Amino acid sequence: MRLGYHTGYWSAGPPPGAAQAVRAADELGLDSVWTAEAYGSDALTPLAWWGAGTRRVRLGTAIAQISARTPTAAAMAALTLDHLSGGRFVLGLGASGPQVVEGWYGQPYPRPLARTREYVDVVRQVLAREAPVTYDGAFYRLPLPADEGAGLGKALRSTVHPLRADLPIHLAAEGPRNIAMTAEIADGWLPLFYSPRMDATYRELLAEGFARRSPARRPVEEFEVVATVPVVLADDVESAADAVRPFIALYAGGMGAKGANFHRDVLDRLGYAAACDEIQAHYLAGDRARATAAVPTELVRDIALVGTEQDVRAQLPAWRSTAVTTVLAQTDPRALPRIAALWGEAGHDDGATDRPVAEPA
Repeated sequence: MRLGYHTGYWSAGPPPGAAQAVRAADELGLDSVWTAEAYGSDALTPLAWWGAGTRRVRLGTAIAQISARTPTAAAMAALTLDHLSGGRFVLGLGASGPQVVEGWYGQPYPRPLARTREYVDVVRQVLAREAPVTYDGAFYRLPLPADEGAGLGKALRSTVHPLRADLPIHLAAEGPRNIAMTAEIADGWLPLFYSPRMDATYRELLAEGFARRSPARRPVEEFEVVATVPVVLADDVESAADAVRPFIALYAGGMGAKGANFHRDVLDRLGYAAACDEIQAHYLAGDRARATAAVPTELVRDIALVGTEQDVRAQLPAWRSTAVTTVLAQTDPRALPRIAALWGEAGHDDGATDRPVAEPA
């Protein structure tokens, strides 16, 4: 199980220490560095800017929102970054949620799975560069039909030859049907709130998708599960958990409308519906302090690595036995060297990605 670094979202400005942490990740031999976007900074620009100073580490978006750019624009960015990085780019995509898609991008949100499937189809056409891109879907039509525009649309092929026609595409997915679809059409899964306790369920969903997977895709054995995991080192578990509680409270209480919060749904399935009711009620009432305080320590420990180095080391075997192939540490950049050293001591970069994720460890 490999180790990567997730820079997280920007707040009012760039995350302090992120640029240094990206360089450190490269120097420490980490697998990958990933950026995010919501409705502020974008994912691609920081990745290119910070990634320009790296030589070995893979560079990924976790995630680039499909409503933020057309599939051909996403493919253009992907093939460009792949060339500039020497074949180190991973295109991570996600549908986001209705609040952002309809409120920020002004686009309708229905049928996100079908839309994602079409989006990936178009991106793969661009990267394959076998013919001019044409598509007649429910969401994407290329060229635009003559009666909907100037009538001058022309099927085009990328002027740039992609460095890798099989550039990896990873998908963020939280619901059962979305996870299965990811295993069917993508090269990797970007889960949030992964818990070793749910591993058997996740393996079953992945296996369901693998059963429908086209032989044209990468082999199942090469499929990646790249999980973002908060990692906090502190003097004790409780103080470390305190650093993660605001993150969980935000996602369970504020990142989605009441009754339409996909992040909260993951935690509900993990067994924390009652706690999430309380978190969401406080958050929607504007009391973020009480929402944060309502996050149980058990929940934090289910989806994060927290505590002393000894505590974290003791938790790693449970994660190593899961389908996760890479843990993306979401952490204080200053802690990254300590975490990398701990990972090395535990001997976790041991080829675990060669194990089919659909089968028990």
